[in-house]
Parts: sequence; structure tokens; C-alpha cells
Amino acid sequence: MADRNALPRRAALPRRAALPRRAATAAARLAPRTVRTRTTLAACVGVAVVMAVASAAVLLVLRVNLEHTVEAEAREQARAVARLAEDGRLPEQVTLGQGTDFVQVTDAGGRVLAASPNLAGRPALPGTVAGDGPGSFDLRALGLEHRQRVTTVTADPPTGPVTVRVGASLHTADTAEDLTTAALAVLSVVLVATVGLLTWRGTGRALRPVEAIRAEVAAIGEGGLERRVPEPGSDDEIADLAHTMNAMLDRLEAAGTRQRRFIADASHELRSPLAVLRTQLEVAHTHPDPDVRAAMVAGALQDTDRLQSLAADLLLLARLDTTGGPGPVQPVDLAELLRDTVAGRGPQPHPVDLDAPDGAGAVDGNPLWLGRLLTNLLDNAQRHARTGVSVRLRTDPATGEAVVDVTDDGPGIPPADRDRVFERFTRLDDARSRDDGGAGLGLAIARDIATLHGGTLRIEATAAGATFRTRLPGTAPSPDGR
Repeated sequence: MADRNALPRRAALPRRAALPRRAATAAARLAPRTVRTRTTLAACVGVAVVMAVASAAVLLVLRVNLEHTVEAEAREQARAVARLAEDGRLPEQVTLGQGTDFVQVTDAGGRVLAASPNLAGRPALPGTVAGDGPGSFDLRALGLEHRQRVTTVTADPPTGPVTVRVGASLHTADTAEDLTTAALAVLSVVLVATVGLLTWRGTGRALRPVEAIRAEVAAIGEGGLERRVPEPGSDDEIADLAHTMNAMLDRLEAAGTRQRRFIADASHELRSPLAVLRTQLEVAHTHPDPDVRAAMVAGALQDTDRLQSLAADLLLLARLDTTGGPGPVQPVDLAELLRDTVAGRGPQPHPVDLDAPDGAGAVDGNPLWLGRLLTNLLDNAQRHARTGVSVRLRTDPATGEAVVDVTDDGPGIPPADRDRVFERFTRLDDARSRDDGGAGLGLAIARDIATLHGGTLRIEATAAGATFRTRLPGTAPSPDGR
């Protein structure tokens, strides 16, 4: 029996524990989920609270003013009766003044000395209305249908002290208060409903462009980056949002186009040397002359080196595109890095005039990537120079930047092409040859490295040849100022 009785108790525990979860789930379902609903609800609640406070204040002021008026009339009547008692001219029936409902005069023993006609022959008022000062009482038992404001005044005639009680009806005050309460309630309901309707419609109209933007963005797929969200004609935050979204889509479309062009150019650049390499290997494999085979193998090795260099450049570009910075940074002495880079290149087709004073270029960066930047600029200068290449390193005193100028005395670059040469797989007309012009990735890699280091790489106008100017931020000062 004990075991059977224990089972329902254990089963009831999970049900009790599930009640708060069910209540929370129901509350979550009933909670407003849209911005439009929440805004409308907040506006209605705010207006309702303001109207409730304002109505309470109005009713309080109204009641105080009305009761003060009633009390003033009753007190004036009581003082008039008190003066009659003090003068010994108090009649048995007191005529009611304007705004008063009853008058009763009693002596110290509670005997009625005078009263208004409606209280003639009645005993003294109950002790609940005794005492000086005004008070509100329900005297329906005495035949008075409405609440009374009773004012008590004490007089001291020669025959002994008397108490004058004058009552004034609060019917007018209560009626005015009830009517004002009903009017304020109706006004509050109408005002809350109006505010709710206007807020609902206004919020819906304001959010309609947002919904159009959301729907358009949701419909844009990978192949539809040319689409744009509608921009409202207004000059507000939503118009700024639409403009920002379209600017982002412009960047995404440009990035997608650049990526597709990059893939196509990379495929083209890889296809040609692979085709040449395959031809050379096939000829070397079938040709009976050992000298021809050796020449074919040597050419295949050169094309293999070119493919290896191109693959390394493509991997580096992919890494530069995906990274957000230069990676691990450390203080780099550009003067020393320039001397090591020039010395490590071995024999060059043209002499290099290096001007890199000690301490002229201290930067924070990745020494491997900075070395690659300088190498690519030197390769480009050697490829196009006629007689020589000059490299100058200095520190800009105005900005503290390290400035590296790599200049060649070649044919120069037309102003219209000075930005295009930094695009990937770009070769100018005088450098179309694959043997002389490379793959067209060196300058693109150099600019990407400079940009990741917070610097710039531009072509400066010169009388002859071309000058590639690299600006890199100087070494940041240490926390102790050194």
C-alpha cells in the first residue's frame, strides 16, 4: 500500500515543477514580438499613466475647491447664527441661508435651543458631528438624502455657551466630481485609443521601408549581387540604412567580380606554362637526340620554377586577402633590412645605388613580409631599368613615417596606368613578355603588404623613369616614452 501511494506523489512533482515553465512559455507567447506592437503598447501605456496621474490631480483639485466653497457657505451661516445667539436674538426656527441644508443650536447640556424648519422637533445631532471645525457626514437617518459638510461654531451668549451646527449638502460637489471622473475616463480612453492608432499606423509606415530592405536583402543570393535595396526619398536614419546597405552590396559585388577575375586570370596564367611544360616533356620523352632532350628538360625546369613562383605568389595573395593585419609584428630596422635585401640578391643586371642611413627607418611590422615588399619593388625596378636603380630611405619629419623610394631610369609609367599597375595580373604594353614581365602579381603583393602595415605604396611623378614610394608608420613610442 505504501508503495502504491508513493507513486502518485513522485509523479506529481514533475507536474508541479512544470507549472512555472508552462507559465513562462505562455507569457513568452503573449508578449509582443514586433517592434510595431511594442512601440504601440509602450505609447499607450505611457499615455494611460500620464492621463491617470493628470486625472487624479484634476479630481483632487476639483474636490478641494468644491468642498472649500461649500464649507465657506456653511461657516458664514454658522457665524451669522452665532452672532444672533450672542445678541440674545436667537429665534426657535432659523431660516436657512443659500447653500445650507440644516441649522441646529444646542446648549452645553445638549438641549436643542433652535433649529431650521427641517430639523424642528428633532433631538440633537449625534455625537459623531460634535466638535469644532468642518467634517463630512452621512445624515440620511435624519432625512437628509446626501452627504453633508457640517461646520460647528461655538458662541458665548449671556445665558451660557451654545454650539451652532450648520450642514451644507455635498450633492453638487459629488455630482460634479462624478461627471468629471466620467468625462476624464472617456477622454482617457479616446486619447489612448487615438495614440495607439496613430502610433500603430505611423510605426507601420516608418517600418515599411525597413521591411522592403529586409525582403530585398533576403532575396539577394550569391549570383544576384547586382541587385540593390530600395532607398526611400526621405532624409532620415532609414535612408542612411538603405544607402549603407547599397554601399555594402557595391563592395560585395566588386569583391565578387575581383575574385572571379582573379580566378580566371590565375587559371589563364597556370594554363600556359602547364601546356608548355607538357609539350617540352612530351618532346623530351620521344625525341631520340640526347641534346634536344637535355634542352627540353632544362626548359621544363625553368617552367617548373615559374609555376612554383606563381603558386607561391597566389598563396601569399590568398593569405593577404584573409588576414586582418601583418601577423606577428616586431621592431624592424628598414635600413638594415634594405642592406640585407640588396646584398642577398647577388649579381644584378643593373647596379643599385643604396642610400639608407642608420636609424632612418624604424617601423613595427613583419620582417618577412616587409622583405618581400622590398624584393618585389627591386625586381620591378631591375626589370624596367636601362642603366641603374636607386633606393632611398628617409624619415618624414612632419609625420614620422619611414619613406622608401625605389627609382629606375626606365621608360616610366603613364599617369593613366599608375593605379592599374597595382592590379593583379596586370602587364603594361612594354612588359607583355612572360620572360620579362612576370605574372603581374609582384606590385599587387607589395601594395597589399604596405596596406596591411598601415602604409601606402604609390607611384610618384618623375622627370624620367618611375619612382615607387612606400610610406610606413614609424615605430610607436613605448609606454615609458622611450
